[in-house]
Amino acid sequence: MDNKSLSPRVAIQGVKGCFHEQAARLFYGENGVSNPEIYECDTFDGLYKSMDEGLADAAVMAIENTVSGGLLPNFELLRKYDRKIKGEVFLRIQQNLMALPGQKIEDIREVRTHYMAINQTREFFKDYPWIRLVESEDTAKSAAQIATEGLMGVGAVASVLAADLYGLQMLAESIETYKQNFTRFLILDDSLQVDTSKVNKVSICFTLPHTAGSLAHVLTILSFYGMNLTRIQSLPIPGREWQYFFYVDIKFDDYTRYTQSIAAVRPLMEDLNVLGEYVAAI
Repeated sequence: MDNKSLSPRVAIQGVKGCFHEQAARLFYGENGVSNPEIYECDTFDGLYKSMDEGLADAAVMAIENTVSGGLLPNFELLRKYDRKIKGEVFLRIQQNLMALPGQKIEDIREVRTHYMAINQTREFFKDYPWIRLVESEDTAKSAAQIATEGLMGVGAVASVLAADLYGLQMLAESIETYKQNFTRFLILDDSLQVDTSKVNKVSICFTLPHTAGSLAHVLTILSFYGMNLTRIQSLPIPGREWQYFFYVDIKFDDYTRYTQSIAAVRPLMEDLNVLGEYVAAI
């Protein structure tokens, strides 16, 4: 990939120290940018607005998790905004319990973190029934609040990066129930030029006529061309009862065969939108 900006401003959902920042640093670090500038957004919709308003050059957005599944509203954002996917990152989500230095886990009475982190660590906290789990907006934001407000007896579940950034002490590491817990993040960066000779994955969105067998017909043709569907997600079309947008990720070995497959299925689809062609992370 040819990166036009030596230090792009990358928008993330959350505050510094969150998993979105880790994903951004991982992707851009692998593409020659060791220290991208991070721009914080409160919402996923804010990622796109920050780019449209020139506050950020690019964005990193979570799209699915191996434990929690897909982030359905984010699929709609991919269709709504005209920003192409230029890459992806799979990040292992390691949840850690942290607090202000000088405390032990027996001193903690309350833990604040995002609801997904709570869901991923409930088994761990069954051994500490005196700790109350409190849902918050963001894992890293919880860590930041403990540090800035000097909250003793309060812990956070967040990333190693958050602990380092906010000067918190690790009380327990990797407390997630399922260790094979990965989140897939998409890279939205118009400045990145993806080498077609290396492209082996595409994300598309389309609708189909409301007729029997329409989806099966499309899938059969894609299979004939050797396309490997790694994900298919459907979302209802507002105002059109029992009709759906289909979001499909496809991996392939031959770019020419991929373009042939799209040409073959295009007449069968309505509103086909190629959301991005890029290099698969795995």
